[in-house]
Amino acid sequence: MARVVVVGAGLGGLAAAARLGALGHAVTVCEQAPQVGGKLGWFERDGFAFDTGPSLLTWPQVYEDLFAATGAPLRHVVDVVPVDPACAYRFADGTQLRVPDRDPAALHRALEDALGPGRGDQWAAFAARAERVWEATRTPFLTSPLDGARTLARLATGPGGTRDVATIAPWRSLRGLGSRYLHDPRLTALLDRYATYTGSDPRRAPAALAAVPHLEQAHGSWYVRGGLRRLVEAVADRARERGALVRTGTAVEEVLLEGGRVARVRLAGGERLAADVVVSDADATALYGDLLPGRARPGVRRGLRRSPGAGLGAARARLAAATPSLSGFVLLLALRGRTPGLAHHTVLFPADYDAEFDAVFGTGRLRGRPQPVADPTVYASVPDDPALRPDEHSEAWFVLVNAPRHSPHDPRAGVDWTAPGLADAYADRVLAVMAQRGLDVRERLLWREVRTPADLERETRSVGGSIYGSSSNGARAAFLRPANRSPVPGLFLVGGSAHPGGGIPLVGLSAQIVAGLVGPA
Repeated sequence: MARVVVVGAGLGGLAAAARLGALGHAVTVCEQAPQVGGKLGWFERDGFAFDTGPSLLTWPQVYEDLFAATGAPLRHVVDVVPVDPACAYRFADGTQLRVPDRDPAALHRALEDALGPGRGDQWAAFAARAERVWEATRTPFLTSPLDGARTLARLATGPGGTRDVATIAPWRSLRGLGSRYLHDPRLTALLDRYATYTGSDPRRAPAALAAVPHLEQAHGSWYVRGGLRRLVEAVADRARERGALVRTGTAVEEVLLEGGRVARVRLAGGERLAADVVVSDADATALYGDLLPGRARPGVRRGLRRSPGAGLGAARARLAAATPSLSGFVLLLALRGRTPGLAHHTVLFPADYDAEFDAVFGTGRLRGRPQPVADPTVYASVPDDPALRPDEHSEAWFVLVNAPRHSPHDPRAGVDWTAPGLADAYADRVLAVMAQRGLDVRERLLWREVRTPADLERETRSVGGSIYGSSSNGARAAFLRPANRSPVPGLFLVGGSAHPGGGIPLVGLSAQIVAGLVGPA
């Protein structure tokens, strides 16, 4: 039996705790916040309730497997229901498209009817390629430990050989792959949005991300009644049932090593917990930059510090070279009245999507000058769930726009979201954009809660409020995320900033991978 300390009670850390507890290990979870959940947060006021992070569950099989491996089935603890339509899209030209859930034929008809003849055929051709990308990447890049560029090299010598490499097209961007099949700018916008699922720019993210739309359309869009928060609570309860001790309000300040391997963690206040294994659900940049030996002196750029070993130095160098993922600016809106025909998820596209990515990442026309997006894509999640509203004559809206990360001291890296007046002024701007695109809720607004990237950084310790740690920008970035097995013996990584990436299903896979690496007691 190993003594395991899990740093962080996000969904990945809790899933790892449940799996490792079921394997017979003695597990303690330390979470700095007063509640579990990490970026999958929760906010309540006046009878209104909101998930403040992910609002959609895809690939529920990952959590069905988790619960089957640790006790009673998932369906016995939460009510998972399909979302149909999966999403409603509104384009800058006024076109509206409702995407059916898990029905390729219905999707084909919807595209032909909304966007015009031939558009369904174009998407179907791309979807066939996306399915091949999924089949080629699922085992080596999602459900198995990552081994850097060697993973791609092994793929070339595996059963699929060069055919699989050609399918993944690691030299091509997601936008570039899409251009081979999609010849309507509205279809391009649909595809581009999937890059934001990894906090990335579709013009730089690898073509391998074509697996994401296949995953969503083949495995469906799902919701947990009562909010996605119920899934977090269920996983936390399962971890406790398997013997894990979950300590909230308990910040880990340092991972201590002896003889080159993990030995204990030091908590805020000085308490030390012995550990044979440490599983970090913290942001990988925070782990390597703040919690391990060899941390930076004041003024030294985070990620470029010297370390006690070449392995840590290499890991830090890779993180320093990666582009941080985008962040998000969030409005939680309490509204009177109901919106006729409103879908569970609605996306309002701008006329110039490229301008949005330039603003968020400080590229192109805005090179070196990240800034709030003037005309952003707006994502609204409005579950028709009585548990989230005080009565039948009100609605709880979660509204998200892509945003540069928080960077109070370096305007080349992001935006100072704590600047006086900025958050409220930008919230007004987002509401005005919604009104311009046909969803004016300002007269119905009872109150609003504003969450900026600075708030996300403070509440979850994600550096700059980057939602997914590092982005997948760059030809090899998706294959070179921080590995689940660190260079330090006994130290493992789970969560959205580690392999295989962010999002509810992938952080669950990271926990499954780490449990396999640690093994039974």
